[in-house]
Amino acid sequence: MQDLLDLIHQRHSERTPCDSHRLVSPQALEQILEAASWAPTAHNMQNFEIIVVDDPATLQAIGVIPTRTSPVFLRENSRQLSASVEELRRRGTGVFAGMFPPEWRNPDADFEAIAVAEPPTPLSHSLQNAPCLLLVLYDTRKRAPASEGDVLGFISLGCVMENMWLTAQAFGLGLQILSVFSSEAVEAALRTMLGFPAHLKIAYACRLGHPAETHDYVRVRRPREAFVHRNRYGGRDQTEFKSQLPGDAR
Repeated sequence: MQDLLDLIHQRHSERTPCDSHRLVSPQALEQILEAASWAPTAHNMQNFEIIVVDDPATLQAIGVIPTRTSPVFLRENSRQLSASVEELRRRGTGVFAGMFPPEWRNPDADFEAIAVAEPPTPLSHSLQNAPCLLLVLYDTRKRAPASEGDVLGFISLGCVMENMWLTAQAFGLGLQILSVFSSEAVEAALRTMLGFPAHLKIAYACRLGHPAETHDYVRVRRPREAFVHRNRYGGRDQTEFKSQLPGDAR
């Protein structure tokens, strides 16, 4: 149990570049995909397909696909930012604003103008030398019974993500979810390039590889007493909850 908890505590979004000289081993990739196959899905409908892209030429071709920053992303992301590490720790949620350009940090900024002014960015900027890309597709023809908006279907995709992420962490691999791959323009380009049919849509893409450098991330979580309710909403346990996350990873 402690080994599992340690993996959960250590799991993080790897934002540093990958080591281009170290490939993902066949054994690690096999185990990551095996973990995905055993993820719980609503009514066992297994509503996903995974495209593994590890061919250097294909990755290079994907890397030149242009992307543009979404004003919706900029606006909604700004609400999650903390101006300082101290504020981030106090809030227990969100991310540190220092990770983003200064013009992205002002919640009152004209994000439409910022998005228009920024030049297109190639996907290679997001891939950061990753030797492997996992595209998780979901089947729009499948829907969990009596699940409005297919909420249970999307929870299932999250379970697939978590299984793969923890397995990658166990192998010392860095993984990062790249939401830019879900944009309509990128999806259309990849559909043509990789040949997946119209009924499949990109749920998310995972950049996978060995980190080229180490980096200490400030990771925060709400204390359990802030979100755990006993027997009724607002009911608190008399025992004080204490986080088991080490150091800054609270």
